[in-house]
Amino acid sequence: MAPVRFGRVIGRVVCSLRDPDLERMKFMAVQPLNAKLQERGSPYIAADATSQAGEGDVVLVVFSGEAAVAFAGDHTPVDASIVGLVDRVSVEQLSLLSTAGNNGEDGTSNVLS
Repeated sequence: MAPVRFGRVIGRVVCSLRDPDLERMKFMAVQPLNAKLQERGSPYIAADATSQAGEGDVVLVVFSGEAAVAFAGDHTPVDASIVGLVDRVSVEQLSLLSTAGNNGEDGTSNVLS
């Protein structure tokens, strides 16, 4: 199973011209977050598979092959997809997250369990 990561939507990306396979997709600028929901790394662009993410939302993001699978169809040329909107994260879950997967000293986690 590929990693699922936290991110916060920081804006919407508007494209006047795009690949026909991306015609109906909504793109969002996402700030990556660690397991404690603190900012880490540089923002990136993700396709919104939920079609409901908005600025300020904490979201779940998948990458690579899993990003394309988040959309129906044979070929979706995306490398990051928003697959969930986070309502809340409990302290117990954060403890599990910080001990699972390959963790950095900054509290990052590569695995959500």
